Amino acid sequence: MNSTTPSESISELTDSLMQVLRLRRTILPKRLVTPGPTKEQLCVLFEAAATAPDHDQILPWRFLVFPSSSRVALGALFAQSLHERDAEATPEQLDKAREKALRSPFLMLLVVDQCRGSHEVDLNERLLSAGCAVQNILSVATSMGFGSSLTSGKAMKSKIFRKELGLSEGEHAVCFISVGTIATSKQAKTRPTVDQFVSTWAS
Repeated sequence: MNSTTPSESISELTDSLMQVLRLRRTILPKRLVTPGPTKEQLCVLFEAAATAPDHDQILPWRFLVFPSSSRVALGALFAQSLHERDAEATPEQLDKAREKALRSPFLMLLVVDQCRGSHEVDLNERLLSAGCAVQNILSVATSMGFGSSLTSGKAMKSKIFRKELGLSEGEHAVCFISVGTIATSKQAKTRPTVDQFVSTWAS
């Protein structure tokens, strides 16, 4: 007979969730190796993203996945974007830009649309919803034993990058999300204390 009370079950669930959140940390793409998430695991990660709050259910964000077969082309796009910004970029700099696309076994781009659905839902709300979706993915990836990270860069704002990825005028390329097996890692950074980010307003 199960003698666990509802409150004890909730407490255990909270403890498990907090353990995962405490374990989550940024592992740079260059420190991630195969294997990455399986198709089944990716389905779970995206299901977790779908639980994010979404004002008016407009789904203002989406993910663009880059399979291994597209990485060389993405690297070429990074190099083109660099040349667009700096026509004097050296061959070494262009090679480094290409190489970034080959890191981490799983890579996708977060895109936020400021025009989709109701215009009463402003960009900040859309970004917040997207951030919640991303945090859910990172947390569940951590619970699966994977490392993960968010990265960005100037290439994401270049005209050729936006054109080749088919981004509409109202869409923003926010960040890349990498997930994979942790090869190496650095010492975990100190988390902020509660008093550093919580205050009480007194009228």
